[in-house]
Amino acid sequence: MRGAVIHAPGDVRFEILDDPKILHPTDAIIRTAVTCVCGSDLWPYRGAEPVGDPHPMGHEYVGFVEEAGSEVTSVRPGQFVIGSFATSDNTCANCRNGFQSNCLHREFMSTCQAEYVRIPNAQGTLVATDGIPDERFWPGLLAVSDVMGTGWWAADAAEVGPGSTAVVVGDGAVGLCGVIAAKEMGAERIIVMSRHETRQRLAREFGATDIVTERGDEGVARIKEMTGGIGADSVLECVGTAQAMQQALRSARPGGTVGFVGVPHEVAVDGQELFFSHVGLRGGPAPVRRYLPDLIDRVLTEAIDPGRVFDLILPLEQVAEGYRAMDECRAVKALLKP
Repeated sequence: MRGAVIHAPGDVRFEILDDPKILHPTDAIIRTAVTCVCGSDLWPYRGAEPVGDPHPMGHEYVGFVEEAGSEVTSVRPGQFVIGSFATSDNTCANCRNGFQSNCLHREFMSTCQAEYVRIPNAQGTLVATDGIPDERFWPGLLAVSDVMGTGWWAADAAEVGPGSTAVVVGDGAVGLCGVIAAKEMGAERIIVMSRHETRQRLAREFGATDIVTERGDEGVARIKEMTGGIGADSVLECVGTAQAMQQALRSARPGGTVGFVGVPHEVAVDGQELFFSHVGLRGGPAPVRRYLPDLIDRVLTEAIDPGRVFDLILPLEQVAEGYRAMDECRAVKALLKP
C-alpha cells in the first residue's frame, strides 16, 4: 500500500509501505475512505516535537472493514466504520467511567494517512453505521473521529450549559468544532478568539456570537470587558501553547471552568494563581469513543456539519501539500482521498 511518512521537520513523503496485517485477534484492518492532516501533526512537522526515525503519520480515519480478528464481533467485513484516534477495549474500568482515551489497553493511532490501516482494540474502538453513508457525510464523520470529538470534549470539560457564556481560544479545526459543541450544549454567547477572517466567518456560521482579535493580556481584558468585568462561565482552550493556556485561565470567571484539549507544549500553570482564581481546570486526550454514537447520529441527521472545517481536499498522494497548506495557514484542515 501507499502512505505518508515523515522523515524530518518539513519533510513528509508519500511512499510504498508494507500492507497492514492482523497481529492480534482483537485487530481489524480497514480500507481508508477518507483521512486527513491534523493540527497536532504540525508539531513534529514544524520541529516542535522530535521526529526521530522516519515513520508513518495520521490518526484520523473512517473506512471499510476489510478483515477482522477472531475476537472481533462488533464489526464485520464490508461495514463502514468510524473510530477514535485513541483505541480502547471499552470494557476496562477507565472505559466504563467514560474515559476511553485512558483505556488500560490504549494505543494511539499513528498510521492513518494511508490506504489501509490496522485498528488495535477494534471491538471497543470501531462503531459501524447502518449501511454505507452517502459520501457527502464522509467529511463530517471523519471529523467525528478526532476534531469534532475533541471539540465536544472541550465544551463538555468546560461545563458549557444552557444560557452560559463560552469563550473559545483557538480558531483551528478543534476550536471551530468547539463552537459547534458549545452551541449544541445551549451556550447563549460564544466568543471566539481569532485573527483569521475566513475562520471568523465559519465560526459565526457555526454559532459564534462574538469575535475577539486581541491576544494575551489584551485578549483577556477584552473578554472581561465583554462579560461585565467578571469573565466567562466556560473557556475552551484548543491550542496547547503557554500563551493560550494563560489566556484561557484568566478569561474564566471565578467558579468558571477551562476545558483544555490542545496538546500542551511548554505549558506551566501557576499553582498560586489557579488556587486563588477559583477556576476549574480539566482536559486531556478526548474520550472520543464516549461521544461517537451521539455525534455520528448528529452528523447523519444533519444536526451538525463539522465536515465544513475541511477547506482543502487533496488526493492522498498530495499529502505533503496538505501539510504545507496547513502550516502556512492557507487551509484550516486538509482532507485526503485515497
